[in-house]
Parts: sequence; C-alpha cells; structure tokens
Amino acid sequence: MNEFSRGVRLGVDVGQVRVGVSICDPGGILATPLVTLARDLTSADDRVPGDIAELARLVDEHEAVGVVVGLPVNLAGRHGPAAVHATSYAKLLAGVIAPVPVTLTDERMSTVVASRRLAERGVRGKRQRAVVDQAAAVEILQSWLDAQRRRT
Repeated sequence: MNEFSRGVRLGVDVGQVRVGVSICDPGGILATPLVTLARDLTSADDRVPGDIAELARLVDEHEAVGVVVGLPVNLAGRHGPAAVHATSYAKLLAGVIAPVPVTLTDERMSTVVASRRLAERGVRGKRQRAVVDQAAAVEILQSWLDAQRRRT
C-alpha cells in the first residue's frame, strides 16, 4: 500500500466476553470509541454470531472501507491461544463483510495502555471495565492509522 486510502475504518478488540469497537474519521486521523458488544458464544454453526452480525451492520451504517482487528501477540512476539482466537474471529468477520477488507495488526499491550490512560483520567473499577474494550480498540486503530501515515 503506497498511498493511504481515505475512508472510515473500524477498530476491533476481540475479547472472550466483550468486543470493543472504535471508529476513525474519513481522513484516517483520529480513532474514537464507538461501542462495546457482548460476545455471542451461543450461535449454532449455521448462524452468524450476534456480535459479528452487529459489526457487519456497523460497517454498513458507517460505510467503512476497512476493519482493523487487534492480534494479541505475546511480548516474545509469538502467537498464543488468544492470537489464534482473534485470527479465527477476523476470518469469520471477513467472510460476512466481504468485500470490505479485514486487517490483523499487532495489538501488544493495547489493553494495558488503555487501562492506564483511563486510570490517569480517574476512570476506575466498574466504570473502567465498561469502557476499557472500546479504549483498547481505539489504541489498536490509532496505532494502525499512525503506522499507515508513516509509510506514505
């Protein structure tokens, strides 16, 4: 990708219980929190999970040109069970929202950074748990956007 294409993108932080979602402006400058979705782990094999269906709806509603999913690489740079889970999630999402591309990006420490920033702002306890997934999704998308701009 030589030239960074304009357009709204969604950032996704996939957790076992919740999925944090962020969004950026069409210029790809600033990521902001959008929503936290509950994971739908009860779906039958023939039905799209509710959280994936809601992400597809958000892609359509915001006319997103891409989705960036955090890949939780461990500190040694290896892909553990969480990375395998995020990769599977991204593949399922990609199949539902095609032809909109889904990109995996290293999200090492995004939740830690998000938690620290929220705590610095006085958001702690239950209030922090309610928004930390969105904040992690912001970290994921903003890091990806910044890296794309550095490449152009």
